[in-house]
Amino acid sequence: MSKIKDRAKGAFFGALIGEALGVGPHWYYDLDELRDSFGPWINDYTKPKEGRYHEGLEAGELSQQGWIVQEMARYLTHNQGYQKDTFTQWMDQAILPYVSDDPLKGVGGYTSQMMRQVYHSRVIMKREWHQVASISDTTESLERNIPTAIYYAKDLMTLSQSVAENTRITQSDNLVGSLSVAYNLVLALLIQGEPFDEAISQKLMKLVYQRKLPFFAVTSENLGKPLVGRNVASTEGLFASPDALLSPSYMALAAVDQSIQVEPAWKAAIVYGMPCAIYHMLPAAYYLAARFKDNFEEGVLNALNGGGQNQVRAMLTGALIGAQVGYTNIPKRWILGLKDNDVLQTIAEQLINHL
Repeated sequence: MSKIKDRAKGAFFGALIGEALGVGPHWYYDLDELRDSFGPWINDYTKPKEGRYHEGLEAGELSQQGWIVQEMARYLTHNQGYQKDTFTQWMDQAILPYVSDDPLKGVGGYTSQMMRQVYHSRVIMKREWHQVASISDTTESLERNIPTAIYYAKDLMTLSQSVAENTRITQSDNLVGSLSVAYNLVLALLIQGEPFDEAISQKLMKLVYQRKLPFFAVTSENLGKPLVGRNVASTEGLFASPDALLSPSYMALAAVDQSIQVEPAWKAAIVYGMPCAIYHMLPAAYYLAARFKDNFEEGVLNALNGGGQNQVRAMLTGALIGAQVGYTNIPKRWILGLKDNDVLQTIAEQLINHL
């Protein structure tokens, strides 16, 4: 396996492992209750407790978002990339029949608020696809597009345009779109072999100034004053600001700055916030992925043991570290412990085949 394919496969399995690790201890905001239920340190797949989210799933099984990521990878492979029309057809045929507008129903025993709203608009209200996007500020579209980042890892403009358009179908907030594109651009750079350090944002901003990414830069290079005569209004079709691309470098700096101490590392969840919103999830994932860039297990377990929306935190962290260490350096017990591992292997190989 080539190095880029190893990193791409690492990103895919890293995301799914993080998601599956979060199935049991998902959404415990009371950390004492979390420790009482699962012990002082969770280090493997667990089964949800009775009466909790995802009740009925087994240890190592994916819940709904992991299943959607898996199916998104199938979609991209089957259609040889992303197109809006084929995506909405796929959603109608392969996803919406298996979710619900009831939070405790659907694949994985739980359907997120964003997916419930999409289901209600499209299936119950019979609205057209351009009418179904919700104002949700969570990470479902970002997660769904992890396979898109893997598929288009060598083509950042197509990646950006695809993720931006795809996000707008189900989430209407432009800031959510900007942050979702930024995360998947970082993931693609890591798959390419770029290090997750303080320079990563500068590399992305260079592409912005070259108009190779769909972000509008008000400033000149190195965040200097605008060029004389340059229109400072955002260009139609572009994100108004590239600030979403700047966050990863700040998190990477915090991870190596000896005067900034987050100990134990799982407390990054408290520093950046335990709730589900995208602006809580991304900084913690960036921080942990930069701090544990060479250690998949430590990074993902610290994401997991922080409580709250730990399933998404572990999923996003897992993809980022998986892309850095590669599939070959992810603990084999977690790969083999995933339910239907043989099926996932085939899906992953097909997704990365063209890289």
